[in-house]
Parts: sequence; C-alpha cells; structure tokens
Amino acid sequence: MGLLPLRVRRLQLSRGTVGGTGPTEDDLDRLLEKLTLRAAVRLLSGASTWRTAAEPAVGLREMVLSDGPAGVRGEAWDERRTALLLPSASALGAMWDDGLVERLGALLAAEARRKGVDVVLAPNLNLHRSPLAGRHFECFSEDPELTGRTGAALVRGIQGQGVAAAAKHYVANDSETERLTVDVRVGERALREVYLAPFEAAVEAGVLVVMAGYNAVGGHTMSASPLLSRPLRSEWGFDGLVVSDWGAVRTALDTARAGLDLAMPGPEGLWGENLVRAVEDGAVPRGAVDDKVRHLLRLAARVGALGEPGERRRTTAVRPRTARALLRRAAAAGTVLLANRGALPLGRGTRTLAVVGAHAARTRTQGGGSAGVFPQHEVSVLEGLRTALRGRADVVHVPGPAPEEPAPALGTDLCTDPRSGRPGVLLRVLDASGAELHAEHRSTGRQLEPPLPPGAHTVEISARLRPRVTGPWTLGIAGFGRMRIGLDGHDVLDGAFARHTDDPARVHVDPPVHSAVAHLTAGRRVLLVARRELAPGTGRATVVSAAPPRPDVREALTAAARAAAAADAAVVVVGTTAHSESEGHDRRDLALDDTQNALVRAVAAANPRTVAVVNSGGPVELPWRDEVGALLLAWFPGQEGGAGLADVLLGRAEPGGRLPTTWPTVLADAPVSRTRPVGGRLDYDEGLHVGHRAWLHRRRTPAYWFGHGLGYTTWAYEELTGPREVAAGQPFTVRVRVRNTGSRPGREVVQVYLARTGGAVEYPHRWLAGHTAVRAEPGGTVTASVHVPARALRHWSVQEGAWRTEPGPCRVLAGRSAGDLPLVLGVEVRAGT
Repeated sequence: MGLLPLRVRRLQLSRGTVGGTGPTEDDLDRLLEKLTLRAAVRLLSGASTWRTAAEPAVGLREMVLSDGPAGVRGEAWDERRTALLLPSASALGAMWDDGLVERLGALLAAEARRKGVDVVLAPNLNLHRSPLAGRHFECFSEDPELTGRTGAALVRGIQGQGVAAAAKHYVANDSETERLTVDVRVGERALREVYLAPFEAAVEAGVLVVMAGYNAVGGHTMSASPLLSRPLRSEWGFDGLVVSDWGAVRTALDTARAGLDLAMPGPEGLWGENLVRAVEDGAVPRGAVDDKVRHLLRLAARVGALGEPGERRRTTAVRPRTARALLRRAAAAGTVLLANRGALPLGRGTRTLAVVGAHAARTRTQGGGSAGVFPQHEVSVLEGLRTALRGRADVVHVPGPAPEEPAPALGTDLCTDPRSGRPGVLLRVLDASGAELHAEHRSTGRQLEPPLPPGAHTVEISARLRPRVTGPWTLGIAGFGRMRIGLDGHDVLDGAFARHTDDPARVHVDPPVHSAVAHLTAGRRVLLVARRELAPGTGRATVVSAAPPRPDVREALTAAARAAAAADAAVVVVGTTAHSESEGHDRRDLALDDTQNALVRAVAAANPRTVAVVNSGGPVELPWRDEVGALLLAWFPGQEGGAGLADVLLGRAEPGGRLPTTWPTVLADAPVSRTRPVGGRLDYDEGLHVGHRAWLHRRRTPAYWFGHGLGYTTWAYEELTGPREVAAGQPFTVRVRVRNTGSRPGREVVQVYLARTGGAVEYPHRWLAGHTAVRAEPGGTVTASVHVPARALRHWSVQEGAWRTEPGPCRVLAGRSAGDLPLVLGVEVRAGT
C-alpha cells in the first residue's frame, strides 16, 4: 500500500513542462484499485477552501490552489503575506506580445512555488462582450483570436515551471449580473467560433485544469454541462482536471454524472456521502468516479504531488530586482497612447511638472474581487515621476477634487494600534460575553479572514485616529449582521444589516459599506472601535474605513488649474474607483464622475501641454479627449505601474500597447452592451458580431478601434504579399512591408484581418486572423511575416456538427487596427482534398 512504482515516481518528477508524458493509464489503474469507493469520493471534494484531499495509500499529497491572474495570493487573505502584482489582464491583452506574456506567466509560477501553490487559477478566457462587464479588467480582450493567443502564452509561461494553469470560466461567463444563476443563450456557431475558441487554444497549449463557471449555457449550469464532455474532452482531447468555481456545485447527481471532477471548496459540499449513495444505488456509475479520480491523479503527477510520502518540490526564490524590472517593463508595454498632439514624450526642457489628481498619488493598481492580492509595494504615477525627475525638475502635486468613492480602509498613514502604539490597528476576536479570545496587531482595517477561535462571536478593529484635517469625516464598516462604530466611547453607527446576496465575492471579499459622519479636529486623537457580530452565513470579512472631509470642488479645480498654468507641462490622472470595477457586479454606465471630467478640462485649458492618463481596467467615456495634448491609457498597471508610466511619459520607453477592445465615445454607441438578464436569461442576440465585428456590422464608428495605439514614431504600410491560392484546412503566411517614417526607433504591431462576402454562410464584416510585431530604426524598412492559422478560415456548420471551410474568394487586409487597413490582397480558397 506504500510507495508508487519507481517508474511512475520518475515520470512525475520529470514532468516540468506542458507536453510531458506523466503516468501511464496502467499506472493510474493500479492506483485506482487501491481506493475504496469512499476513499475515491473523498478525493473529489476540497479538503479545505484552497486544498485538495491527500491519500497516503497512493502517495497523493494535498494540492494547493490559488486565485490569479494578476498575482498569486496563496491560501490566506492577509496583508502580511504579500505577492507580486502584475498588470491587469486587460493590460496583458494590450501588449499584443506573446513572449512578454509568457515571461509574466513564468513569474506567476515562481510566485506559486514560493507560496507552495500547485495550481494558479488563471488565465481568465472570457471575453469583453460588453464594456459594462464588471470583470472586464480580468479578461484579455474582446476578440477570440487575441484572447486565445494571449491566454495560451500565459499557460505556457506558468506550466513551463511545473505549476498548473487553470483556464476559466468555462464558458460564456462574460458579465457579473446574476452570475450565479444566469442562463446564457448563445447560438451554436457563435458559441464554437467566439466563446469556446480561447479555451480550445488553451487546451492546445496543454493547459492542465479547466474551471467551470457559475452560469448556465442553454439551460445547463456549467458544473453539469454537456459542454464539459463535448467538445472539451471528446473533440479537444483534454485529459486534465475540471474544477468547479468556488461554490458552483449546487446539485449533486447531475454534476456527478457530468464531466466535472473536483468540487470546491471543502470540506462541506454536496458530493461526499450523497455521491457514495448514488454510486451504491446505481444512479451514478462507479466508472464516472474513477474517471474523475484518474484526472485528479494525472494532475497530481504533473505538478509533483504524486510520489513518495512527504515529497514536495523545492521552492524557487524570486529575485526582487529582476521581478520589479520585468513588471516595470510590462507596465510600459501595456500602456496605450491613444492620441498625441506633440505633448509626448516630455522633453528635457521640462523644469516644472504639475501632476494632478487623486489617482496620481493613489494610482489604482488592480481591480476588485477575488483576483486581488496584497502587493509588496505600489509605485504611484506621482512617485514614479518624482523618482525619475529627481534633481532634474520640480514635480508639484495637486490632488484636485476627491473622486466619488467609498473611504479607503484604515492604514498606517492614519492611525495607530491603541495597545502597542505601532502604526496600524488592533484586531481582536471576542466571545459572546465580550471576553477576548484573540488579539494581534495588523497594518490595515481590511480583514477578510480574521482568525476565529472556538466561541468567536465578535470581530473588533480599533485604532487611534490622527486626523490631519478638521471637518466632517466619513467612517465606514463593511460586512453583514450587527455592526457598530464608536468614537471615544460614543456610538456613531449601530445597526443590523442583512445579507442580500449569495455571491461569494460580495460576502467574502467586497461586502457593502455602511457609513456615518463625525466631526473630527485636526491633531486631536480619537479612539475608534468598530465591532461586527459574526452571524451565521454572513462570512467574516470586516473592513473599517475613514475618509477626510471632501475639499470644495471649485477651490480644488482652481488650485489644479493654477498649478498647471505655472508648469511647463501637466499630467492629470483620472480613473475608476475600487467599487466601480469589481467582481460581483457590472457597471451601469461608462462615465467618470463629473468632478474628474471637470478636472481634466480645467487643467487642459490652463496648459495646452497636458497629458491625460486614464487609470481604469476597461472603457470609460472621455468627453474631453480632443482637448488634451496627449491621452494615455494605463489600465490597472500593477505594482510597478508608476515607474513604467514615468518611463513612457519621459520617452525612456515606448508606449507599447494596442487596444485589446474597442472604445466607444459614449455607451449609447456600443452595439453590444447589455449584461442584465431578463427573466434569468441573457440572450447573445448579436451572434458572431462581438467587439469590433459588431461595430463594423452595425456601421458605427467608435472613439478608438480595436488594435489602435500610437508609438513615438510613424509608419507607412507599403506592400502586402502572399499566396494567391490556399487550400482549405491549411495555414498560410503573408508578408507586410512597413517603413519607419519617423525620427525614433519604434515597434509596430502589424495586424492581419480576413473578409469574405457572397458566401453561402454568414461571416463577420472582417475578423482578426493574425498579428506580429516588428522593430525598425528611423527610415528603416522591415517585412513582417504574419502566420494565418487554418482555423481563421473555418466556420462551424450547425447542420453537420463539424468544422468546414468554404471555398471561394477571400480578402486579406493588413494595417494598424480594425479601422485602419490600407493593404488588401485577394486570395482564392480551394476546396480541400
């Protein structure tokens, strides 16, 4: 019963990269014979929130899973357990650079090894179907080809280091409204060609885990969907593990009969004894359980969790300097220069620089929800510019009006622990009588997983506030149940707040904030004590916050304009808030608040050399976009974002990004925007016409096309060459000659699209087929070779239930974006033989 055969042990130890052999089917059969039914079923539910079950009888240790994709949090929400923070997935999609994304995947894998994590829950392969989608920042793009290539690169990077990647959320989980129950209705052809395509690319790249989403498609919840068998396993040949999203298994038998292998989290769940009885009663075949365990063991072998008892992989250290340099480069590489009227790059003649906006000093580096991590540090735009210009120019910061957002959590800059006097807060856990069960110093008022010793009844967070400003302060506490906030022994908030949602992101990560206003005096310390009773079913997340009085808007705008007018140039940073872009809810509009729009206009009017930087994960309306000297899209740029943006602003690095999604001028222009189900059902009526395809189909012009982005030089597209005939089912290559017509070296992303008209089936107006990046010196000419895969010409035949390629004429178009394609080549597609 002890050790694995030596041959199996060696195979699992050698399995470091995608494509290795792993144990044979005979090896797995021998292991399965050692398991009783109960032992086998026990392996199919989590042993805890983030761990799978161990089984010494077959040499299986626990495997640890962790959220991604912007960082590897590990098993605990604890600000003391920091993680490297990458740019958001939308920024990775903006890179159009498979090699750089693969390097970032390797960095995630190194972080996973450091934290003892076996499976990183990334990439997110859902699409930017609607600009309102709350999780827009966590997905790569609107386009299945770009999403598939970017996701495959991240998979290769993660799994090249022996850590498993998990492609999520399979499938059509493209918005957040009613996400636990929504039934997506999408035509079979659009499902195959658009929404399943990125997952197929991930499987081709060797992804080891696929996560089933919360939603339903065509009436079947994804945890019990026939799509888990066909096409995932039967057509694509996926032999890895299918895991549920956390809490997505809400029925026992249909999920057990389907292609789902692992129900998370645990140990409580619906399978367990229910599944044992179902097998004993014949309702679920024993073979179905064995298949699930087989997939689990195969994954364990591939990540080094199957072998001699106690055997684990060695931890690989991440070199901080190397990691920071890569993340800094990544921030610049994803930055998109939307417009430049000569304001960028900022030259050596800049002696005084006005940096304006609250987002400049508190740059938002990541989106909200389960993907969030506690970064080791964060470089703001202001800090990045001050560091880069130290000794060369004066950098003056003016915050402008305060954005309309909830107060930030208590931190070391505002308060001290009343017991130790150290910067931060005191966290206590009390029993029902108020006796202390646990106490510890923490640095922040955001406590998502406070310890719960036996008898825990109340979570208390207390701090001595040091107000710097006199006036009405907004104090808040986030959570559910009975909550109170007291100042110097007097309650300012006391109430019971019912839980109104089952969404785990809202319950455990981002609970609603309840606020009260209290008058505080600058320099006069006050003792704040916030308590939350732990009612059953309400989680334990508790967040205590405080915000100073909001400055007078008119005075703040005047100060910003005055600083801009006195400077050689101005950088104004605006963006979304921590609660407007987050898992768990969709946005209702794309507008920044009025004060931020007024701020940009005031600064631009005062100084024509104004650079506007947009700090958001997805599209926002930019009513002043033609009034600024330059417009940069920073996304959520990760922990080194401010340093990377400073490199771009000062011309030390080129803005490398191209839009991964089309930006509307106003929401009303967007041809696809609906995220709200009707009667629990969300119809994807647009079919194939998603993203830029929808804009072209509806003959609408956006603010900025998919693929758009400027560098610091200019390019001329001179010639497109390629085959005049191609065989159906075969890839081909076209060559695009471009010339650098500017005065600086540069990088150009050459994009190739296809178009077909007059065929027997409907096609998009045109669609992305391939891309590659080239570099050239000033005046230099370079030829880009762009590979067009065979899948780019195929369509799904609903009638035949198979892929087909229609013979006939096709146009190949090349250029800089979906809306700028000056070169055209006619190609005849011949019937395959």
